Amino acid sequence: MGLFDQILSAVNNPDQHANPNQLGSILNTVQQLSGNYGASPDTTQSMLSVVGNYVRGSLQQTQATAGAQQAQALVNQFSGTGPNPQAVQALLGPGLQQQVVQDLIGRTGLNAQTVQAMLPVLVPLALNLLQGGANTQNPQAGNSVLNAFLDGDRDGDVDLGDALRVAGQFLGPR
Repeated sequence: MGLFDQILSAVNNPDQHANPNQLGSILNTVQQLSGNYGASPDTTQSMLSVVGNYVRGSLQQTQATAGAQQAQALVNQFSGTGPNPQAVQALLGPGLQQQVVQDLIGRTGLNAQTVQAMLPVLVPLALNLLQGGANTQNPQAGNSVLNAFLDGDRDGDVDLGDALRVAGQFLGPR
């Protein structure tokens, strides 16, 4: 099952965090972020895809070295819709952060200052989307959205920007 299917399943499951309001909040934040920095919503969603790839690598490494519970703990601690520079530091660190900025500049044409200003919102947004699969009744039960994102079956079907785009279509105009 693809990432969006897992998100949709989580939205429809009252025992999981995901709900239409959570997705709407994420989509609204993308719109606001786009407006604040003069980027199109498509550009911002593309940025979220790129950031998501780096976040996935970081969470996969955490999962491999410290376990799935530690990866979930990072998602829980740093997910949100507001700026959180600590999320960037915790998941990307200074070296990888510079690589992400350069990658985003190359893909979007935005300047470094704009990209660096957007990054502390994009990382928590990515984590917020991933938090939706956590079980509200039994946190130890695992997180279907996070598991799909970390792509245990390695089919490559994980893209946060695409999942967010489809979620926006699913929820309708906001």
